[in-house]
Amino acid sequence: MDARTDFETRLGRASGEAGGAGVALPAPGGLTARPGRAQVTLSWEPVDGAAGYLVHVAESADGPFEPLDHQGRDVLSVPHGPYADTTGTPGVERWYAVAAVASVDQVGTLSAPVAAASTAADAEPVAVTVDAGTDEGELDRPWRPMIGSEHLSHALSTERTGGREIGAELRAALKAARDELGVRTVRAHGILCDDLGVYREVDGQPVYDFSGVDRVYDMVLSLGLRPIVEISFMPRDLAADPSATVFEYGAIISPPKDWDRWYDLVRAFVAHLVERYGLEEVRDRWAFEVWNEANLEVFWSGTPEEFFRLHDVAASAVKSVDEGLRVGGPASAAAGWIDQLLAATKEPLDFVSTHTYGSPPLDLRPILARHDRAGTPIWWTEWGVTPTHFNEVSESVFAAVFLLRGMRSSMGRLEALSYWVVSDHFEELGRPPALFHGGFGLRTVGELRKPRWWALAMLEALPTRRLSVTASGDGADSLVESLAAVDPSDGRVAALVWNGTLDQSKAAGSAELGRRVALRFTGLRDGEYELRHRRVDDDHSCVPAVWRRIGGGAAWPTDAQWAELRAADRLDELHPPRRITASGGALDVEFDLPNPSMSLVELVPA
Repeated sequence: MDARTDFETRLGRASGEAGGAGVALPAPGGLTARPGRAQVTLSWEPVDGAAGYLVHVAESADGPFEPLDHQGRDVLSVPHGPYADTTGTPGVERWYAVAAVASVDQVGTLSAPVAAASTAADAEPVAVTVDAGTDEGELDRPWRPMIGSEHLSHALSTERTGGREIGAELRAALKAARDELGVRTVRAHGILCDDLGVYREVDGQPVYDFSGVDRVYDMVLSLGLRPIVEISFMPRDLAADPSATVFEYGAIISPPKDWDRWYDLVRAFVAHLVERYGLEEVRDRWAFEVWNEANLEVFWSGTPEEFFRLHDVAASAVKSVDEGLRVGGPASAAAGWIDQLLAATKEPLDFVSTHTYGSPPLDLRPILARHDRAGTPIWWTEWGVTPTHFNEVSESVFAAVFLLRGMRSSMGRLEALSYWVVSDHFEELGRPPALFHGGFGLRTVGELRKPRWWALAMLEALPTRRLSVTASGDGADSLVESLAAVDPSDGRVAALVWNGTLDQSKAAGSAELGRRVALRFTGLRDGEYELRHRRVDDDHSCVPAVWRRIGGGAAWPTDAQWAELRAADRLDELHPPRRITASGGALDVEFDLPNPSMSLVELVPA
């Protein structure tokens, strides 16, 4: 069973029990609904104090208005507009209203409704203009600080999945994240689980053994990464209820039977890490997060109050080793329990962490400001296109475009957005039954790059200084989005343009949502440039599409099929590089942009 089945039921139960201070936000003003081909773009004025906005839809002005479900299976609120609704039927009028969200369980008043219907008419092209003469500062890269992984002892396994050695490939995926994407740390569950033998009791007395942890973290450092240490789950001999477990590997989700022994274990564990790896190393390059998604009962069998106690006891133990060690939380599902932890904790928070799926991450800065904690670093330590295991959307180009949308949205307002996870070598609900099985990984068993990997690789390929970009046309900045940057040292200019929707009913693609893009560069030095155009769509840079063509329904490739897939594991050119001339500081490039797809267009001075 998926660990998030009946997600909304569990979240409602947990959030309600924890209790949060009510915040009344006014309705957003200025709501507009601009119809286009197969989509309606909604825009509204921001509301002070809002973490996000929840779009509602109805069949008439009288309602009833219900949240617009783009099938992300998690938080439906978005951090800002514009929002492209692609769930309607062309020609059928619907009514829209928007509410500001103070937190996931505090939704404000609905705006006055507006009506619109998408059309079946030909789409107006989207004009994107990049001004290479601007400088909007250093390009933010929220993917770099962190990546998610299956529990890290899995990276030491010599067992095989699909004929491939698990540990060797998981280590290779982690190293590739460091080398190709610039990732610096890795977060994973279960460092205190019994497979590493950290804690046991002999004749009623605690016995610690950190040798298994040492093997894991020595491996992480050997890859050029550092760990974000999730202090979880409960060792069997310390658990109040050892029978309360999650995942195939039986992680124990119980509170401790003895709170003093929990404190002593965490303190001894952290002190050991400091002794082995050095105080400066652990203080400056590592961090500690308490538990995982305790607001879901599948991850915590205790009460909310017991979790807040667990957090404070663990945080106090970490700080007792050295006040400079970084610790945070609540590492909650669906952006829950943030208000509650900020109100309840007696310990310092060096960062606030939470998770969400299916939408760009909300803006937590207003929540922090309400608790006089403005400026606290914000880490989304899990994020992805779906919370559901074995979901085919994870293999899609749709998911790659989703990733670009979220990363762009996050720039400048949070410190880390960690995609969950790096590799399909993952066993929470059982090991992969087939090559493309809807796994969470950015890379497959067999170390092939999925479209989502290429999304991060394209972002990482952008130069250092962000440029001003403006757009107009059917779906501009809601359906078709863009980023651009320049390298001042060599004059290379790059624009990343993509076409996507949050609507997962369109995960297989929509011909009606395809757009013609007129990309114009201004502010260039006159002269010749080499134009390079890399593309990800179903026909380019997409090994899942190749497997659909050659796999014949098999679970795993033959040797010949592996060779064909590896040959396709590349970032494809849409066309060969060619020379193009800028005159009057301007240069134009036009291309079709299917939905979903993404293009990286680079100009390199010749």
